[in-house]
Amino acid sequence: MTEPLDLFSTPDAPDSPGPILDAAAAAPTEAPDLDTLRERAAVCTACELYEGTTGTVFGTGPATARMMFVGEQPGDQEDRALEPFVGPAGRLFDGALVEAGIAREDAYVTNAVKHFSFRRQGNRRIHQTPKVGHVRACRPWLDGELALVRPHVLVTLGATAGKALLGASFRITAERGQPRPWQDTMLVPTIHPSAILRADPNRGQDADEMRAGFVEDLRTAAGLLS
Repeated sequence: MTEPLDLFSTPDAPDSPGPILDAAAAAPTEAPDLDTLRERAAVCTACELYEGTTGTVFGTGPATARMMFVGEQPGDQEDRALEPFVGPAGRLFDGALVEAGIAREDAYVTNAVKHFSFRRQGNRRIHQTPKVGHVRACRPWLDGELALVRPHVLVTLGATAGKALLGASFRITAERGQPRPWQDTMLVPTIHPSAILRADPNRGQDADEMRAGFVEDLRTAAGLLS
Protein backbone atom coordinates (compact mmCIF):
# COMPACT_ATOMS: atom_id res chain seq x y z
CA MET A 1 0.00 0.00 0.00
CA THR A 2 2.04 2.92 -1.25
CA GLU A 3 1.40 6.35 -2.66
CA PRO A 4 3.67 8.95 -4.26
CA LEU A 5 5.01 11.39 -1.70
CA ASP A 6 3.50 14.87 -1.83
CA LEU A 7 4.48 16.45 1.44
CA PHE A 8 5.08 19.90 2.82
CA SER A 9 7.64 21.21 0.35
CA THR A 10 10.06 20.25 -2.38
CA PRO A 11 13.08 18.03 -1.59
CA ASP A 12 15.46 20.98 -1.62
CA ALA A 13 13.25 23.25 0.50
CA PRO A 14 14.90 25.21 3.36
CA ASP A 15 13.18 23.10 6.01
CA SER A 16 14.69 19.89 4.70
CA PRO A 17 17.02 18.37 7.34
CA GLY A 18 19.84 17.96 4.85
CA PRO A 19 21.14 14.90 3.05
CA ILE A 20 18.85 11.90 3.27
CA LEU A 21 20.20 8.44 2.64
CA ASP A 22 18.46 6.08 0.27
CA ALA A 23 15.53 5.35 2.56
CA ALA A 24 13.98 2.89 0.14
CA ALA A 25 17.14 0.78 0.21
CA ALA A 26 17.52 1.12 3.98
CA ALA A 27 13.88 0.30 4.64
CA PRO A 28 12.60 -2.44 2.31
CA THR A 29 8.82 -2.48 2.55
CA GLU A 30 8.25 -6.07 1.44
CA ALA A 31 9.00 -7.64 4.82
CA PRO A 32 7.25 -10.95 5.51
CA ASP A 33 5.88 -9.80 8.87
CA LEU A 34 5.85 -6.93 11.35
CA ASP A 35 8.58 -8.45 13.52
CA THR A 36 10.99 -8.49 10.58
CA LEU A 37 10.06 -4.93 9.62
CA ARG A 38 10.54 -3.83 13.23
CA GLU A 39 14.03 -5.39 13.32
CA ARG A 40 14.99 -3.56 10.14
CA ALA A 41 13.60 -0.27 11.42
CA ALA A 42 15.60 -0.61 14.63
CA VAL A 43 18.86 0.07 12.76
CA CYS A 44 17.54 2.81 10.47
CA THR A 45 19.90 5.74 9.85
CA ALA A 46 17.99 7.27 6.90
CA CYS A 47 17.97 10.70 8.56
CA GLU A 48 19.88 12.37 11.37
CA LEU A 49 17.15 11.93 13.99
CA TYR A 50 18.56 8.55 15.05
CA GLU A 51 21.45 10.43 16.65
CA GLY A 52 20.91 11.22 20.31
CA THR A 53 17.71 9.21 20.74
CA THR A 54 17.10 5.91 22.49
CA GLY A 55 16.07 4.24 19.25
CA THR A 56 13.39 3.67 16.65
CA VAL A 57 9.86 3.79 18.05
CA PHE A 58 8.02 1.29 15.87
CA GLY A 59 4.27 0.71 15.80
CA THR A 60 2.45 -1.62 18.17
CA GLY A 61 -0.66 -3.72 17.79
CA PRO A 62 -1.82 -6.87 16.04
CA ALA A 63 -1.11 -7.47 12.37
CA THR A 64 -4.80 -8.33 12.05
CA ALA A 65 -5.97 -4.93 13.33
CA ARG A 66 -8.93 -3.51 11.41
CA MET A 67 -8.14 0.03 12.58
CA MET A 68 -4.81 1.81 12.37
CA PHE A 69 -3.79 5.14 13.90
CA VAL A 70 -0.92 7.22 12.52
CA GLY A 71 0.44 10.05 14.67
CA GLU A 72 3.27 12.51 14.14
CA GLN A 73 6.32 11.24 16.01
CA PRO A 74 7.32 9.82 19.40
CA GLY A 75 7.80 12.22 22.28
CA ASP A 76 10.27 12.15 25.15
CA GLN A 77 8.53 9.37 27.09
CA GLU A 78 7.87 7.35 23.95
CA ASP A 79 11.56 7.55 23.03
CA ARG A 80 12.59 6.33 26.46
CA ALA A 81 10.05 3.47 26.44
CA LEU A 82 10.41 2.73 22.70
CA GLU A 83 6.62 2.53 22.44
CA PRO A 84 4.19 4.94 20.76
CA PHE A 85 1.62 6.99 22.69
CA VAL A 86 2.64 6.22 26.27
CA GLY A 87 3.16 9.80 27.50
CA PRO A 88 0.57 12.45 28.45
CA ALA A 89 -0.89 12.58 24.93
CA GLY A 90 -1.03 8.79 24.93
CA ARG A 91 -3.00 8.73 28.16
CA LEU A 92 -5.48 11.23 26.74
CA PHE A 93 -5.64 9.11 23.57
CA ASP A 94 -6.38 5.97 25.60
CA GLY A 95 -9.23 7.68 27.47
CA ALA A 96 -10.74 8.98 24.24
CA LEU A 97 -10.57 5.51 22.70
CA VAL A 98 -12.52 4.10 25.65
CA GLU A 99 -15.21 6.78 25.22
CA ALA A 100 -15.42 6.05 21.49
CA GLY A 101 -15.79 2.31 22.12
CA ILE A 102 -12.44 1.37 20.58
CA ALA A 103 -10.17 -1.18 22.26
CA ARG A 104 -6.58 -0.04 21.85
CA GLU A 105 -5.32 -3.60 22.03
CA ASP A 106 -7.33 -4.34 18.87
CA ALA A 107 -5.84 -1.38 16.96
CA TYR A 108 -2.44 -0.77 15.41
CA VAL A 109 -0.80 2.48 16.56
CA THR A 110 2.23 4.06 14.92
CA ASN A 111 3.75 7.38 13.81
CA ALA A 112 4.73 8.96 10.50
CA VAL A 113 8.20 9.66 11.96
CA LYS A 114 9.76 7.01 14.18
CA HIS A 115 12.54 8.92 15.95
CA PHE A 116 12.07 11.77 18.42
CA SER A 117 12.78 15.22 16.95
CA PHE A 118 13.78 17.60 19.73
CA ARG A 119 15.95 20.48 20.89
CA ARG A 120 17.70 20.61 24.23
CA GLN A 121 16.77 23.15 26.88
CA GLY A 122 18.97 22.50 29.87
CA ASN A 123 18.31 18.90 30.87
CA ARG A 124 15.00 18.81 29.02
CA ARG A 125 14.31 17.61 25.50
CA ILE A 126 11.72 19.85 23.86
CA HIS A 127 9.57 18.51 21.01
CA GLN A 128 10.21 19.94 17.56
CA THR A 129 7.90 19.37 14.62
CA PRO A 130 9.60 16.94 12.21
CA LYS A 131 10.66 18.31 8.83
CA VAL A 132 9.62 17.09 5.43
CA GLY A 133 12.86 15.14 5.03
CA HIS A 134 12.19 13.25 8.25
CA VAL A 135 8.71 12.25 7.06
CA ARG A 136 10.14 11.23 3.69
CA ALA A 137 12.91 9.16 5.25
CA CYS A 138 10.42 7.27 7.44
CA ARG A 139 7.79 6.77 4.74
CA PRO A 140 9.04 3.31 3.70
CA TRP A 141 8.50 2.05 7.26
CA LEU A 142 4.95 3.41 7.32
CA ASP A 143 4.30 1.92 3.88
CA GLY A 144 5.54 -1.40 5.19
CA GLU A 145 3.23 -1.26 8.19
CA LEU A 146 0.26 -0.35 6.00
CA ALA A 147 1.02 -3.20 3.61
CA LEU A 148 1.25 -5.78 6.39
CA VAL A 149 -1.67 -4.63 8.56
CA ARG A 150 -4.00 -3.62 5.70
CA PRO A 151 -6.45 -1.81 7.99
CA HIS A 152 -10.10 -1.31 7.08
CA VAL A 153 -10.04 2.14 8.68
CA LEU A 154 -7.03 4.46 8.92
CA VAL A 155 -7.03 7.46 11.29
CA THR A 156 -4.42 10.21 10.96
CA LEU A 157 -3.70 12.17 14.13
CA GLY A 158 -2.63 15.74 13.46
CA ALA A 159 -1.43 17.76 10.49
CA THR A 160 1.91 16.00 10.00
CA ALA A 161 0.33 12.55 9.63
CA GLY A 162 -2.48 13.96 7.50
CA LYS A 163 -0.08 15.67 5.09
CA ALA A 164 2.17 12.61 4.99
CA LEU A 165 -0.65 10.54 3.50
CA LEU A 166 -2.95 13.12 1.89
CA GLY A 167 -0.43 15.64 0.56
CA ALA A 168 0.63 19.20 1.21
CA SER A 169 -2.82 20.66 0.48
CA PHE A 170 -4.35 18.86 3.48
CA ARG A 171 -5.77 21.23 6.09
CA ILE A 172 -6.63 19.71 9.47
CA THR A 173 -9.10 22.44 10.49
CA ALA A 174 -11.14 22.09 7.30
CA GLU A 175 -11.01 18.32 6.80
CA ARG A 176 -10.96 16.68 10.23
CA GLY A 177 -13.63 14.11 10.92
CA GLN A 178 -14.51 13.67 7.24
CA PRO A 179 -14.09 10.08 6.02
CA ARG A 180 -12.70 9.60 2.56
CA PRO A 181 -11.49 6.64 0.50
CA TRP A 182 -7.72 6.28 0.49
CA GLN A 183 -6.37 3.50 -1.66
CA ASP A 184 -8.16 0.35 -0.43
CA THR A 185 -9.20 1.68 2.98
CA MET A 186 -11.23 4.48 4.54
CA LEU A 187 -9.29 7.34 6.09
CA VAL A 188 -10.51 9.70 8.82
CA PRO A 189 -8.25 12.65 9.74
CA THR A 190 -8.47 14.20 13.18
CA ILE A 191 -6.38 16.30 15.55
CA HIS A 192 -3.46 14.98 17.54
CA PRO A 193 -4.27 14.48 21.24
CA SER A 194 -1.29 16.67 22.14
CA ALA A 195 -3.17 19.61 20.58
CA ILE A 196 -5.79 19.19 23.30
CA LEU A 197 -3.12 19.31 25.98
CA ARG A 198 -1.79 22.54 24.45
CA ALA A 199 -5.23 24.20 24.18
CA ASP A 200 -4.83 27.96 24.69
CA PRO A 201 -7.91 29.87 25.90
CA ASN A 202 -6.27 33.08 24.70
CA ARG A 203 -6.61 31.73 21.17
CA GLY A 204 -10.22 30.69 21.67
CA GLN A 205 -9.35 27.06 22.31
CA ASP A 206 -11.33 25.11 24.89
CA ALA A 207 -9.75 21.81 25.91
CA ASP A 208 -13.06 20.19 26.82
CA GLU A 209 -14.61 21.11 23.48
CA MET A 210 -11.54 19.91 21.61
CA ARG A 211 -11.59 16.61 23.46
CA ALA A 212 -15.30 16.12 22.76
CA GLY A 213 -14.67 16.75 19.06
CA PHE A 214 -11.76 14.34 19.08
CA VAL A 215 -13.91 11.60 20.63
CA GLU A 216 -16.63 12.26 18.04
CA ASP A 217 -14.09 11.86 15.23
CA LEU A 218 -12.99 8.55 16.74
CA ARG A 219 -16.61 7.42 16.90
CA THR A 220 -16.98 8.31 13.23
CA ALA A 221 -13.99 6.11 12.45
CA ALA A 222 -15.30 3.26 14.60
CA GLY A 223 -18.65 3.45 12.83
CA LEU A 224 -16.95 2.67 9.52
CA LEU A 225 -16.13 -0.81 10.84
CA SER A 226 -19.79 -1.73 11.21
